Amino acid sequence: MKKRFFTLIISLILIIWFGFADGLQITGYVRNYDGVLLNDDMDFSIVQNTLDLNFSMQTSKVGFKVNPYIYQYSDKTTVFDVREAYLDLFFNSFDLRIGKQQIIWGKADGVFITDIISPKDLTEFLLRDFEEIRMGVTAVKFDYYIGDNTFELVWVPVFSATKFPEQGSIWAVTPQFPIQPQFDFSRKDIKPSIKNSEIFAKYSVFSSAIDFEIMGGYTWDADPVIHTLKQIDPFTHQLLSLTAIPEHHRLTVAGGSFSTTLGPVVIRGEGAYYWGKYFQSEDPMLKEGVVEKDYLNYLLGADFTIKGIKFSTQFIQQYILDYDNFIVNNEVNNLMTFLARKDLLSGDTLHLELFSYFGLTDEDGLIRPKISYDITDGVNILLGANIFFGDKGMFGRFNKNDMVYVKIKYSF
Repeated sequence: MKKRFFTLIISLILIIWFGFADGLQITGYVRNYDGVLLNDDMDFSIVQNTLDLNFSMQTSKVGFKVNPYIYQYSDKTTVFDVREAYLDLFFNSFDLRIGKQQIIWGKADGVFITDIISPKDLTEFLLRDFEEIRMGVTAVKFDYYIGDNTFELVWVPVFSATKFPEQGSIWAVTPQFPIQPQFDFSRKDIKPSIKNSEIFAKYSVFSSAIDFEIMGGYTWDADPVIHTLKQIDPFTHQLLSLTAIPEHHRLTVAGGSFSTTLGPVVIRGEGAYYWGKYFQSEDPMLKEGVVEKDYLNYLLGADFTIKGIKFSTQFIQQYILDYDNFIVNNEVNNLMTFLARKDLLSGDTLHLELFSYFGLTDEDGLIRPKISYDITDGVNILLGANIFFGDKGMFGRFNKNDMVYVKIKYSF
């Protein structure tokens, strides 16, 4: 709450400071979003009204942006926050951005590999637009330019974790334990300090032949791992009690991404190696039920157009090195995505799109067809569906959450 209040105050100061200057731009949108589950009762999965505003201004030397938003739900719950509130300073060969900001790295669509600086809001799983899934992070970002080369340095003084659904949400995932545990949250919070801050660096080149990025980071795992302390009867070996302790761990990450054109096809790739990743384990010899392993995550993708239809596909693999069979996660997890999009009618006002995840390892997935129409400039209506399949895995666990939805949006 204190962080949100501080961000709001800084946002108001920026708006007031620049509010009387020429060039202030106010944009945003108003949206109604209604979703219905495809169950016997046709329950509402979401009824949400949104107001999203952008206050921005830029000159040759300075600029700023403030992006407050409000979500109002049918149960009268109202969420107010500021997604971004930053100040830009422009110099001859470098820029500085200071404040709350979304930072997007990599070439992947729909997955996060090197794009790990901005934490994720997963309160609606992966169904929100990605500009809403990525949360702003308080940071100082330094970009230095030499021709087609950019050196980027990001310092994040205060750690922000992934935001998960509250218990009772249809998107909440309940961890499985052999008995009902007691929870101990004493290790979950990361105390703000210089020692606990995060640092990232990236070198990128944009040329006519190839675009590529090389990155590294010393960060925290935004998703906590649950340690478990067990009390076992020494005579019967029966489990007497269980304490679950969520904890974030330090990660060292190195990776990169590229894109290049081969004839009519754009080839993309991205990968990252993680040192210090913790996984839950069923090894009875482990004191707290977790084990540290290195971890590799990468993708290869292709984008092309056939008869006016834009296609994109990606193969993503996650691989745990030095694997043992006690680890709860799969040693290898393979995933594919598929996108097809076609614009129709005069002025390309009708948009057809199909985006899908296919889990090759767990045989699960998510199919997301949608159709949208630009009624007038600024007014759009979208009809879509989210269809889950499978019995396990990241998508299969939500196979009862199939839904259809409509969004009516006015942008200004």
